[in-house]
Amino acid sequence: MLPGVGVFGTGQTVRTLVPLLQKEGFPVQAVWGRTQEEAESLASELDIPFSTNKTDDVLLHPEVHLVCILTPPPHTRQIAVKALGIGKNVISEQAATLTDACKMVTAARYYPQLMSIMGNSLRFLPAFVQMKRLLGEGYCGNLQVCEARVYGGSLLSQSYGWAWEELMGGGGLHTVGSCIIDLLSHLTGCRAVRVHGMLRTFVCQSGPAVGIRSVTADDYACFQLLMSGSVVCSVTLNFNLPGTDLHEIMLVGSSGRLVARGTKLYGQRASMQVEELLLSDGGEAVGPSVRGLNGMVTQLRLSFQAQQDRRSWMRHPVSMAASFEDGLYVQTVVDAIKRSNRTGEWESVEVKIQDVDPNHNHRTLPN
Repeated sequence: MLPGVGVFGTGQTVRTLVPLLQKEGFPVQAVWGRTQEEAESLASELDIPFSTNKTDDVLLHPEVHLVCILTPPPHTRQIAVKALGIGKNVISEQAATLTDACKMVTAARYYPQLMSIMGNSLRFLPAFVQMKRLLGEGYCGNLQVCEARVYGGSLLSQSYGWAWEELMGGGGLHTVGSCIIDLLSHLTGCRAVRVHGMLRTFVCQSGPAVGIRSVTADDYACFQLLMSGSVVCSVTLNFNLPGTDLHEIMLVGSSGRLVARGTKLYGQRASMQVEELLLSDGGEAVGPSVRGLNGMVTQLRLSFQAQQDRRSWMRHPVSMAASFEDGLYVQTVVDAIKRSNRTGEWESVEVKIQDVDPNHNHRTLPN
């Protein structure tokens, strides 16, 4: 028995996600937009029966038991915490700030029977699922170095919005880098202990004259992560390149390497002269994020199907998903990279959370 879904947001990811949910049999019952006009237009386009610009109208909808939050980062925490508080399962994008991420973790800890996972679909990309399995089987030997490169076009819309503002969660480091940071931790089983990074904003304005508005979010990021176990990661993000996007993750060990280019996986052992194609699932046309989203929705169906209650779910099918605590770790790393950009120094990564009741009565969580 699949739960009814309520979706927050009207962007391109929503337009991709909703048809995938519907294809797998999820009844998408409601959509929220910033304005009523945006919500109604998307509902008509995607055949969603209810639309609104009021948060509570979706959260309290009697047929909505799973909430997908794909809003701008400043809205994420408020919706996620409230949804969990009234008994809804939640899939959410990254929060805007470290404080917001802490509050989301606290809410998830208070309601452990509910699903509370991050929406990083790259974890479900078949190339990375296979990469993680091969790493576990020792394909590369002892892991030593990870390198990630993501190149693409501008992240900015023509008109001013949250994506222009670093403090609102805009920029390549937050929107794309957070997914890469999470993915590297997932693949290696390690977490960053120290980071060093540099951020730049090369496009300071977008489109026609916009008055005094200027871009504060980064469109270029280059950072290094020193992971537990002495694994070294190097990441480059550049969103000022015309032409075809590039998405490459390479893991190098003592006896081989694995490389995911787009949706394909390649490998080369130390004894081989050339690399071999290990996986090609035909997802090149849609790209890694969409192909991963497809895999994530399939696992969601497996998690919810055959349950007697639409709120019930099995953990195993979505066990590879990022938790809210993983989201807090990622936000901590992002903040440390921003500090490093300001100081020019290596910065430590220390994940901390103050256990405060999300309903603000300040009860301490039990041990």
